[in-house]
Amino acid sequence: MIARLILGMVGKLEMAEAMLHDPSRPSGGPFRELKRTIAFLLTPNFSMIAFATAIEPLRIANRMLGFEAYRWRLVSPSGAPVKASNGCEIGVGSSVEGERRALAGDKRPSMVFVCSGVFVEEFSDKHSFSYLREAHQRGISVGGLCTGAWILARAGLLADRRCAIHWENLPGFSEAFPRADVRADLYEIDHNLFTCAGGTASLDMMLALIGDDFGEDIVNRVCEQALMDRVRSSSDRQRLPLRARLGVQHAKVLAIIEIMEANLHEPLSLVDISKSVSLSRRQVERLFDKEMGRSPARYYLEIRLDRARQLLLQSALPIVEIAVAAGFVSASHFSKCYRELYGRSPQQERALRVAATANAA
Repeated sequence: MIARLILGMVGKLEMAEAMLHDPSRPSGGPFRELKRTIAFLLTPNFSMIAFATAIEPLRIANRMLGFEAYRWRLVSPSGAPVKASNGCEIGVGSSVEGERRALAGDKRPSMVFVCSGVFVEEFSDKHSFSYLREAHQRGISVGGLCTGAWILARAGLLADRRCAIHWENLPGFSEAFPRADVRADLYEIDHNLFTCAGGTASLDMMLALIGDDFGEDIVNRVCEQALMDRVRSSSDRQRLPLRARLGVQHAKVLAIIEIMEANLHEPLSLVDISKSVSLSRRQVERLFDKEMGRSPARYYLEIRLDRARQLLLQSALPIVEIAVAAGFVSASHFSKCYRELYGRSPQQERALRVAATANAA
């Protein structure tokens, strides 16, 4: 009898020791209850990478904690499966109308994230906008993944609020929603509004959320499981540095390009740019010919036309207004330069965009 008791105690001690060394269990502390329930609203052509990197850290955190701290459910405007921009179709468990009814009951979520992607400018579901507004008015945190900030702005939630959006959509967003304080950061958390630039930035924003809930230790353990070597801050840059992106090493050339990119609406003269970097105009022209393979004037024109192209693809602005936004004094001059660079007119570019949107629907 005594021997059986001793063996039983030894077995329990061995089990306890195994649990302590199990990396999927918390390092200690009391049992914790469900922390957050998150509704993910998926819109047509949403970004799969932004969606997956938002959910995966929550799943890993649950495993590291040893209990279900985070729970989520998937929603679509109609309740039907939604196709991502990569063509994969994802089933959901609820519709926007069902979620609107849940807001008044005990199944209301603690957070709502809308996940979108390409062609976000075409999304115009008024029920989804109402749902986001109602959730926000009830004190529920609301967020956007990838281009989700566009939908939040359409719902009227981003006036005078900080937000982040994918760098490719930033020009069109700024023109469409001038009151939003949009920034080229990985993510922004402005009180109860969460937005990120998409891609792997969703993971960084969720790690910040997990850190607020459970501390740095759990964040580090999630990173180890996800094979991440560091946690990026909200203010980390979205794009590669100019040096890496352009393959240019000359500090003066990089400084000039930064000045150009910051002055697209009202282009500076080459004389003024040269003075700002303490070089002569001739020196700047020689540097650009050597490092960029073209004149500074030509490079400046190309990045202004690239800005115009993004506005053509992402907004419904009249072409004359796009020309002005890109620093052109007339629509005819803009059209001529655009055709020379891209082989088609601005009108043709916009028509191609309309056709691509129709094919994706």
